[in-house]
Amino acid sequence: MKDKRLYTTQLAAGSAVIDETRMLLDLWQPGMKISDLLQKALSSGHITNVTARRLRNLIAECYAPRYLVNNDYPAIILKQLIHNISSNLLDQMLFLFTARANLILADFIKEVYWPKYCAGHDTISNDDANNFITRANQESKTIRPWSESTISRNSGYLTSCCADFGLLETGRKRVRKINPFRIEKMMIAFLAYDLHFSGLGDNAAISHPDWELFGLEREDLREEMKRLSLKGFFIIQTAGDVTRIEWKYQTWEELINVIPEC
Repeated sequence: MKDKRLYTTQLAAGSAVIDETRMLLDLWQPGMKISDLLQKALSSGHITNVTARRLRNLIAECYAPRYLVNNDYPAIILKQLIHNISSNLLDQMLFLFTARANLILADFIKEVYWPKYCAGHDTISNDDANNFITRANQESKTIRPWSESTISRNSGYLTSCCADFGLLETGRKRVRKINPFRIEKMMIAFLAYDLHFSGLGDNAAISHPDWELFGLEREDLREEMKRLSLKGFFIIQTAGDVTRIEWKYQTWEELINVIPEC
């Protein structure tokens, strides 16, 4: 199903902000609102060289839309995992929730990054991002028509965010090398259960657009999940286009307990 949301400029508030998110997850406690977290962050002294206004924008425009949604479940889960999993796995989890909260980023990765990656291109430029946003602007995918300067700024935010998450090379560059990007095995288990716990049926879960963020097509995913079944996460049976999955874990709490051990 096509996402009906429109593109926003929310990435301008902080792109990936991975380090800041880690610190905010440490400070945040279940039930905290934006104002509570802001006060705790200001008094903690853990986030330095950031003005109070800038910090509030980070929390309100980056942290909250990504992790304080659906009864705060992303923040609750990530807070429990943050010190017990690898940095690569945590970064991919942050990548997932960031893309979900920013449709423009998700579509750029699916429509520009992966096609160029699969076609053997070596680089992606701000001009590629600019062309992508310009087309979106013409197709009324933005909340309102964007000016050329807004398109230009957001082109840079798209490529820098991709760089922060490891899809492109880092640095202040207009043309970036494409990095090899492969989903972590435990990320497959995490995302599969995330979709299952959201109420999706087995076939809907493995066909969900979120897998496209990691360059996985349905057949590739089924093979990866069959390998994961050897670790006992689930039992997967396929017959033609029909997939049936027996899920071993029934709650997030059960899953969170085993992910760090694998």
